[in-house]
Amino acid sequence: MKLLEYSSKEVLKKYGIPVKRGKLVRSVDEALEVYKDLGPHVAVKAQVPVGGRGKAGGIRLAKSESELKEVTSSILGMEIKGIKVKKVLVEEAAEIEKEFYVGVVLDRNTRNNIIMVSAEGGVEIEEVAREKPEAILKISVDPGVGLPDFKARELAFGLGLVPDLAKKMAVFIKKLYELYINVDAQLAEINPLVVDKNGELWALDAKIIVDDNALFRHPDIEKLRDMDYENRDELEAKEKGLSFVKLEGNIGCCVNGAGLAMATMDIIKLYGGEPANFLDVGGSSNPDKIRNAMRLILKDPSVKAIYINIFGGITRCDDVAKGLIQAFSELEINVPVVIRLTGTNEDIARKMLNESGLPLHTAATMAEGAKKVTELATSQ
Repeated sequence: MKLLEYSSKEVLKKYGIPVKRGKLVRSVDEALEVYKDLGPHVAVKAQVPVGGRGKAGGIRLAKSESELKEVTSSILGMEIKGIKVKKVLVEEAAEIEKEFYVGVVLDRNTRNNIIMVSAEGGVEIEEVAREKPEAILKISVDPGVGLPDFKARELAFGLGLVPDLAKKMAVFIKKLYELYINVDAQLAEINPLVVDKNGELWALDAKIIVDDNALFRHPDIEKLRDMDYENRDELEAKEKGLSFVKLEGNIGCCVNGAGLAMATMDIIKLYGGEPANFLDVGGSSNPDKIRNAMRLILKDPSVKAIYINIFGGITRCDDVAKGLIQAFSELEINVPVVIRLTGTNEDIARKMLNESGLPLHTAATMAEGAKKVTELATSQ
C-alpha cells in the first residue's frame, strides 16, 4: 500500500521525524480557511500517487490569500502523469538552506535493507542514479542486526556536513530506519530532507510503501489508505480471496496459481494478444471464486474475450465448471469465453459443461487456448 505525502507525514510524526504543519484540503475555500493558521508563507502540494509533481506545476508557493487562491485553483483538477488532482496539502513553507535525499529500501537479492543518502535532494533518485551515481551513498543493513549508530554517522558525515549537523542527520537516519522496520515498509524515503536557515532538519516530502501482506499488523496504517486513488476492483478481489491486477489489454484472464497466471499472460502475448488483467483464483476448490472472478473481469468494458485456464490439483475442475455455470446463469456474459481444463476431475467437468449447453470455446492445451482467445478478441 502506497501512502501519499500527507499520510506518510502522519506516520513520520509518530516516530519523532519533524514535518511542517499542514492540512489536507479539497477546495479553495478550505485552503483559505487553513491559511489563517498557517500563513503568511505556505506551500500548496498536489496529493497524487506519482512523482514529478514539482516539474508538472503541482507544487507551488503562496505568500498571500490572493496568491493562495490562484495557486490552489490552478492545481486542483490538473492532471499529473494522467492522474487528476483531487486534493492538496497546504503547509508552512520552509526557508531552505540545503536539500538532501534519505531513503530505505528492501534489496531482495541480498535479503538486506539498503539505506541511501544523497546531497542531491529535491530530484527524483532515479534521475540522480542515472546521471550522477557517485552522488548516492549506500550501506547494506542486515535486518537481523539492525543499524548501528556508527553506520548512521558514517552516512551523515559522508554528506560533507559539519559535526553538529551530521549528528542531527545520523539521528534522523536512525529514526527513519526504525519507522521502516516497524511498519513493515518496502520503501521509506524523504525527498527532500532540508536544512533550514536555523540549522534544523525537516522532512518536506515523504513516501512510504507498506507491504500489503503485513497490513493485518497495522490497522492504524490501513486506515490511511487513500480510496481516491486505490483500485477498488483490486481491493474487492482481495476481500473475496482473489489476486487481481488490472492491466491495459482486452483479454480477461482467470487462472489458478500465480505461476500459471504469469505463464498464461506470457503465452497470450506470444500469440499477439494483450492481457486485460492478472487474476489468480488460488488453489482452493470453491465455485464462488470462479463466479466472483467472472464478475470482476466483466466489469472492465475493454475486455473482448475471456480465457479460463485451469490446472486442477487442489482446485477441482468440476468446481470450476460449477462456478462457471452459475456465472452464466447470473451474469450477462456477452463476450466469447475460452476454457482449458486439465487435472483433477476434468472428465466430470467436461461432461458438466457439455450438458449445460453454454456457448464456450474449449481448448486441449494452454497454447491452443491462448491462440484461440487472441483470435476471438481481435475479431470483436
